[in-house]
Order: sequence, then C-alpha cells, then structure tokens
Amino acid sequence: MAPSHVLKCCQKVLAWVPVAFIALVVAWSYYAYVVELCVFTISSTAEKVVYLVVFHLSFVMFVWSYWKTIFTYPASPSNEFCLSKADKEQYEKEERPESQQEILRRAAKDLPIYTTTASRAIRYCDRCQLIKPDRCHHCSACDICVLKMDHHCPWVNNCVGFSNYKFFLLFLMYSLLYCLFVAATVLQYFIKFWTLCRRKAAENCPKNELPDTHAKFHVLFLFFVAAMFFISILSLFSYHCWLVGKNRSTIETFRAPTFRNGPDKNGFSLGCSKNLREVFGDEKKYWLLPIFTSLGDGCNFPTRLVIMDPEQLTVSSQNEPAKSSGSNQSFPTRPLSESQNRLLASDSQWVESGPEEENVKSGSAKKHITVSLES
Repeated sequence: MAPSHVLKCCQKVLAWVPVAFIALVVAWSYYAYVVELCVFTISSTAEKVVYLVVFHLSFVMFVWSYWKTIFTYPASPSNEFCLSKADKEQYEKEERPESQQEILRRAAKDLPIYTTTASRAIRYCDRCQLIKPDRCHHCSACDICVLKMDHHCPWVNNCVGFSNYKFFLLFLMYSLLYCLFVAATVLQYFIKFWTLCRRKAAENCPKNELPDTHAKFHVLFLFFVAAMFFISILSLFSYHCWLVGKNRSTIETFRAPTFRNGPDKNGFSLGCSKNLREVFGDEKKYWLLPIFTSLGDGCNFPTRLVIMDPEQLTVSSQNEPAKSSGSNQSFPTRPLSESQNRLLASDSQWVESGPEEENVKSGSAKKHITVSLES
C-alpha cells in the first residue's frame, strides 16, 4: 500500500512539470520583452509605450485563459446517472453480460441518452459505477468520467472537456497572438543583434547598429522561442477550430459516436453557427473572455433531426417500440434542456406544423424523437 501511495504522489508531482516549464518560459519572456527589449534596447519613448500596452493586454488575456484551463475542475455526470444501491448490488451479483445490460437498460430508460457502444450496449463505467452520458468518457489520468471529454492535456495537467473547452480554445488563441506579437516586434532588433554578433568588435559597427550588450542574447532567444511556439500552436488551434465547426471532440474524430442508425461523426453537428453558440454561448460580448458561457449542462446534447412528413412520423412513432424490443435496446425520449432547445428553435430546416403533425405532437406529450443522419 505504501509504495503505491508514494508512486501516485510522485506521478501527481511529475504531472505538474510541463505546467511549470510553460510558466518559467512565460515568466522569462515577460522579463526579456519588458526589461531587456523595451527598457534597455528601444530608445523611442512612443515605441516603448505602444509595445508595452499591447504586450500587457495580450499577456493578461493569455495568462487568464491559461489559468482557467488549468484550474477549472472537469465536470462529471450528475447523480441521476449513478445506479441506485439496489441496482448496483444486483449488477455486481450478475455474471452474465445480458443480465447486466438489462439492469442498465432499465436504469437508463428515463435518462437523456442517445448513444451506445459499437455493440449496441449501454455505456457504463465500472470504475465510477455510473451510466455514461452522451459524449462522456473516463479519463485514466484524472480517474473520473468527464463530460464531453476532448482529451487530457499534459500542458495544463487537466482534462479538456465541457467545463473548460472554451477556456482551452481561448488559451490557444491568446497564446498564438502573444507569440505573433512578440515575434513581429522583436524581429527588427533580432536582425540588428544578429548582424552585431557577426562583428568582431562593437567599435566597427555602423552608427545605426545597436551596442553590444547582454540584452542581445535575450532578444535573440526570444524571437526563436516565440516563432517556434507560434508555429506549433497554429496547427493545434486550426485543428480545434475545425472541430468546433463540426461539433466534434478529438475522441469523436477517431471513434465516431454510435446512434440508432449506426456510427455518425456528424451526429451532434447543428451547423457552424449553432456549433459555435454551443461552445461560446448566445452573447457574443463574452465570447473572447475566459468566462463560462457554454450552453447546456454537459449531460445531454441536441442532435441532428431527420425531417419526416406527418405520416412517416406517425408510423415511426408507432413502430418504434417494436424496433426497440427487437434490438433489446431502448432509447429514451426525454426533452432537451432549455438552452439546447434554443439551438434548434430557429432551425430553418423545420417544416411548418400542419394539422396532422399537431396531433402527433399532442399525442407524444412533449417527447422528442431524435435520430442521427448517416455521414
């Protein structure tokens, strides 16, 4: 017991090494830019003021979003997804997978779950002992189930998911702008210092050259570091922008969620505009601030809806129990939350309700029939 406890403590400490490395690089970049470049190297007062104001704005937003990404605890499923004590005891006693699945189906019948495993089984976490909501996955590093898990990022020592995905995107964006601004403003002094380094003595330099001081080493390395991080972050930020537009997580890109009609990578996509609103919220004035504004509760998400005429909808509703019983899989029809309904409220694809469709709606008592489209 003692060695394993010590090992876990060592792993937790080592997990902060990448974060400490980034913090040290950022602290050094602040010193190199503000002190060595702006104070000791730049002679123009107006240039100093402009550079320092813009630098501190980008620096504050970068550090703020990075801090929020690190210290926002990953959201976990609510208690309604946990098995009751009786169901849990019965589940543990059963040895046959079919009987265990029957217990899970009975417990999940009133839950807003629309995805299953590839084998059409209820997604259950034996480690956390709960039924996984849609887009929820267990993180082995954090040892918890994370809502809308994207990935576990070692550079923030945290899981990126529903609670901090917006912060992660802003962290990438502001770090990109930070590196771009630093590299662009340091470039002219980098060239001058690089020219100076190739001279044997400062006395032989032309008058427009900078004096040979210790600041040159900071400026030279500052440009290299900023350019290197800019290139690496640009690809990652571009990839996640594409994911947001498609309403996918990194996990869903490699393993598509399985709906009633089968796997569908675009099952949660509502169009680029609505996908953006799902992550950043309805109020655009808060989009660029590291403040949580994402829509929904992370446990259930709106899916793409198949448009049917009233007759098809009626037949589908009548035949659905037979299909579910035949495949031994029940799909709940719990209504979506208010924030998720707002994403679908203005959908131009909805067909105007006719008399027959109104009868179907009144007979279904506020139930939503959600079906995913094949890619």
